[in-house]
Amino acid sequence: MAKIVIAQQFCGPPDSGNGGYVCGVLARDIDGPATAVLRARVPLDADLELTLSDDAAVMTDAQGTLIGRSDAAELELEVPPPPTLEAARRAMASYIAHEQRVHPICFTCGVEREEGDGLRVFAGQVEGAPVGHVACVWTPHAAFADADGLTPTEVVWAALDCPGVFAWLVKEGRHGALLGTMTGEVIRRPKVGEPCIVAAWPLIREGRKETAGVALFTAEGELLARGRQVWIMMGPPRQPAAAALDAVSA
Repeated sequence: MAKIVIAQQFCGPPDSGNGGYVCGVLARDIDGPATAVLRARVPLDADLELTLSDDAAVMTDAQGTLIGRSDAAELELEVPPPPTLEAARRAMASYIAHEQRVHPICFTCGVEREEGDGLRVFAGQVEGAPVGHVACVWTPHAAFADADGLTPTEVVWAALDCPGVFAWLVKEGRHGALLGTMTGEVIRRPKVGEPCIVAAWPLIREGRKETAGVALFTAEGELLARGRQVWIMMGPPRQPAAAALDAVSA
C-alpha cells in the first residue's frame, strides 16, 4: 500500500481529479492494457491510498471509500488511420472551447491553463472526416518529463481523456458527461518535445452511456497509445453548438 496525493494541478472539474490522469495512475503499474473504473469524486491535495497487486490497483480515500480500481484487460479497438499533422493542427481551430466555456481549468483541455501547467489538448473536427472525428497536435512539455525524458504513463492517459467526450459534443451537441471507465494501453511513451497527434471518434451510445475511441500517434502516424472510454451522460443532449456546426460545415 502506498500513500499518494492527486495535486490540484491535475484537476478535471475544479474540485476533482482529471479522469484520464487518475485512470493512468491506477493503470501505470499494470503490464499491457488495463481497464480503470472511477467510482467516486477524486479528492485533490488529500492523502489517498493506492494498493497494488500483480494485475490490479485500488485507490481509496482516508476513510476507506473506493475511489477507483484498475485491472489487467484486453482491448478490442480498431483504430482509424490518423489525420496528417497539418490536418490535426487545422482541426484545433474548431475546438469548441475556443468559443464556449467548457472546463476552462481542466488539466487536459482547459484553455486557461498555460504550457507546462496543463496539457492544452484542443481537439476539433477534422476536415473531411465523419462528424465527431476530432484531432489536435499535442507536444509533451518538459515540465512532465521523467528522468529519461519520456512522458509518464498517467500524463499520456490524461492527454487521451477529454478528446473522447469532445468527439460526442461535436457529433451530438453540448451536454454534460463524466468519464466512468477507460480501457487503454501505452505502446510507447512519447519523448518530451515530440509532436504528437491526438485523435478521438464516437463509437456507440447506449442509454446514458457514450463510448468513444481515442489514440495517440507520432507525426508520422506511428501508434503510441490507444483507448476505449465510456462516458456517463449527466442530462439530455442539447442542440449542436455553433462552433460544432461551423466545424462540420467547414
